Parts: sequence; structure tokens; C-alpha cells
Amino acid sequence: MRLVVAVLIAAVGAVGMWSVVVVMPVVQAEFAATRGAVSLAATMIFFGFGLGGVVMGKITDRLGIVPAMAVSIAFLSLSYVLAGLSTALWQFIAASLLMGLGASATFAPLMAEASHWFERYRGLAVTIVASGNYVAGTFWPPLVNWGTQAYDWRVTHFAIAVVCGVLMTILLIVLRRIMGGSAAHDHSNAAPPRVDLNLSANTLTVLLCIASIACCVAMAMPQVHIVSYCGDLGYGPARGAEMLSLMMAFGIVSRIGSGFIADRFGGMVTLMIGSVAQAVALFFYLFFSSLPSLYLISAMFGLFQGGIVPSYAIIVRETMPANEAATRVGIVIFASVVGMSFGGWISGVIFDLTGSYAAAFANGFGWNLLNVAIVLMLLLRSRQRPRAAAMA
Repeated sequence: MRLVVAVLIAAVGAVGMWSVVVVMPVVQAEFAATRGAVSLAATMIFFGFGLGGVVMGKITDRLGIVPAMAVSIAFLSLSYVLAGLSTALWQFIAASLLMGLGASATFAPLMAEASHWFERYRGLAVTIVASGNYVAGTFWPPLVNWGTQAYDWRVTHFAIAVVCGVLMTILLIVLRRIMGGSAAHDHSNAAPPRVDLNLSANTLTVLLCIASIACCVAMAMPQVHIVSYCGDLGYGPARGAEMLSLMMAFGIVSRIGSGFIADRFGGMVTLMIGSVAQAVALFFYLFFSSLPSLYLISAMFGLFQGGIVPSYAIIVRETMPANEAATRVGIVIFASVVGMSFGGWISGVIFDLTGSYAAAFANGFGWNLLNVAIVLMLLLRSRQRPRAAAMA
């Protein structure tokens, strides 16, 4: 029951990650901005999302998930009101930072919390909670696009503020009741780490951060710019919103499937599979741009990369103590959204410099190869660990 409620909370609150992708063309036109300038809104969302993951993770480790989520709800609702009231691009970008902070507790802290509820099916539990983010990416973009076209992007933002504030508060009250009140959640009985990479926690955290930055620079190109890309090709932003929704829908399948893989082979193998597969999808974007092919490649991209980010949370939980899991996961996810932030921004800049997205896709592919190299090194170390350590 906790898992069900957690997924619902994530599905509502993760709107903060996806709405800006849909309204970017409209906001760019209204404020007469460049593609690179308006892409800073997505950059600020990802930065706030990552920074909030660390802060909310610390709160979760000390006080529990309920207080952390309450703070996120307040930030999220306020951010959409401020975005709707913005009269200049810099105000919209500033509100986007708060939007990312508000959405943050729905991902890294919630994944870390779920990892303590299960032992045998931990990987599946973590990826199910993480799939809430992609559930949001599936149904929110079409809704935001419809609201923007029918009423205006500002009115749509006000509506999102109300919906998120009400629904998430109700769901949080239910979660608090299921968990047994407002007392701090005790992680002392959680299972210990079971994988030894012969690396200190800090060294492993740094390596995972670098890897997550690299993979998410690559991931950001389609996720942040697919709507604008379709507009530039003459297909219209609505087709791009549909592709983003399709991408997220297949990402749900990928995330849940990666949970089964992680429970069978571990987080490291799951991460390697996802990273290599994501590189394949990016390679296809370089050579195909017809409408049917873009729908197909977007579905492939979602299916291939959906399990990547949750794999980091699984790896952290497999290799580090439970009482610092939410903080460590928050740090790694922060690094991943730094990659998303930089990837979303640099893709817009590359477009401004070259007039097309071809070089931006190539840039993402190169970063993806760096991620594969780091994960391969960690995977080889894990295979070299003593069998006794592996069974610990």
C-alpha cells in the first residue's frame, strides 16, 4: 500500500519535470527569446530538482519522508503560481528553479525510502516508485499542451498549482496514516549492503556522480528538445508532446522491467544494459527524422533508458549503509540532473550555433560513451570481488 501511494504522489508531483518542455515554444515566442535562453528554464528545473534531492534526502534520513514531502508540496504549488504571474523571462526561469525544488522529494528521497520497505524485491520496488516520474511524463504533457492551446499557458500553470496542492496533500495524509504516524522512520532494521566494490563510499559516490552526469547529458537532448525539434521539422509541437508522452510511457515499462533485472543480476548490470541501449537510440536520432521514424525512435529511447537513473539508487543501496542512503542517492541524482541541466542548455546553444539538432545529438552520443566506460570499470571491479564479500 505504501508503494501504491508513493507512485501516485510521484505521478502527480513530477509534473514539475515535464510541463516546461511543452510550453517552451510558447514561452519563447511570448518573451521573444532565443532557444538557448528559454532552455535555461529547463536547466533551472533540473538544478532545483537535484539540489532539492540532496536537501530532502537529508530531511528524509533524519525526520522521515512525510516532512520532506510536505515541504516539496508547498514549493511546487507556489512555483506554478509564480510562473503563471511572470512578466519577464528571468522571472519564469527563477520560478522554474523553485519548481524543481518542489518536485525533488518525489524522486530520490522516495526511491531511497522505498528501498527500506523491501529486501527480496528491492530493485523492483525502487523502479516502481521511480516509474511514477514517467507516469507523470506520460499523461501530463498532453494535458499541459491541451490546457495551453485551449486556455493559455498561464491559466494552465495556475490550474496545475491547485491540482498538485490538493491531490498531493491528500495522498501524503494517506501515506502518513499507512506508515503509522509522524514519528521519524527508523532505518536501523534495514538490510545491510551486499556488494563490495573495494572502494570507499565517497570514492564510489564521486564515480557514480560522474557517470550519472554523462548519461544524463545524453538523455536530456531528446527529453528536453523533442517538442521544439518537431516544431522545427514542421510537424508541430503537438506531435512532439505526443512523442514525449510515448517516450515516458515506454520508460515506465523499462523501469519496471529493469527492476526485475536488478533483482536478478544487480544494479550494476542493469545500469550497463540501459546505458548501451540508450547510446543505440541516440545513434538512430542522428540519421532518421521522418514523422513515423521519430515516433518509433522515441518509443525505443524510452524503452532503452527508463531504467538508468533508478539503477543508481539500487547501486547505492547495494553498496552503502541504509542510514545514509537517501542522502547518497540524493547526491547522485543531483549529479544526474546537473547533467540534464547542462545537456538541455547546451543542446539549445548548439542549435543556436548550427541551426539544427544534428550536432546536439552527436554531443549526447559522445557523453553516453563516457558513461559506458565508467560503468564498465565498476562492473569489472564488482566481478573481481571475493565471493565471501559478495554473499555478505
